[in-house]
Amino acid sequence: MRESDLYPALKAFLETQGYVVKAEVGACDILAIRGDDPPIVVEMKLTFSLALVMQGIARQSLFDHVYLAVPVSGEKGWKLRYRDIIALCRRLGLGLLAVKADTVEPHLDPAPYAPRKNTTRATALLKEFHRRVGDPNRGGTTGVKRMTAYRQDALRCGAGLWDGPLKAAVLAKATGVPRAATILRDDHYGWFQRVERGIYALTDKGRAEVATATSDLAALDLTLS
Repeated sequence: MRESDLYPALKAFLETQGYVVKAEVGACDILAIRGDDPPIVVEMKLTFSLALVMQGIARQSLFDHVYLAVPVSGEKGWKLRYRDIIALCRRLGLGLLAVKADTVEPHLDPAPYAPRKNTTRATALLKEFHRRVGDPNRGGTTGVKRMTAYRQDALRCGAGLWDGPLKAAVLAKATGVPRAATILRDDHYGWFQRVERGIYALTDKGRAEVATATSDLAALDLTLS
């Protein structure tokens, strides 16, 4: 398949909408004009790639309405990346056309991008940033446990229970972890067990993991007696 194989279907698609279509006008793969409407540019590639995106961005310096056109790919290509492709095009203000045999499927029209801020998520990230002590994680790593502010609080609770069971309220005051009762009750890591109403102790797993977290405890200025 060649890029030129996409052209007939794209030309026919635009012509049915009243556009006069011409190929290879200057740097534009396709330039289409309909009366006084803004001109449309279509850039073609056989796969959705960075080269195609850069090509589309370059045409935006000429015209506002720029489409990227690619053939519909198989299960491992188009469908796996569809949401990401649409999100990227929308963010860049690019349109997207998919060519399938002799037909064209319009997936996105060019439009100015005005992102809606996820204030709830942003607030949660800022809380995590300010609650987390130090910078315990190495950027760029994968497949390793992340040290979060929640885990740091769980370590504080574990260190506080090292010498024996305590009431959640007492532990919260002693460790300076206001959400100690919630951490103990939820037991996200399997470290804590309720021995009486409102009183918790470390599990064997909790004792083992807290004992081996020496560097993390030191970063929190904690020691085990």
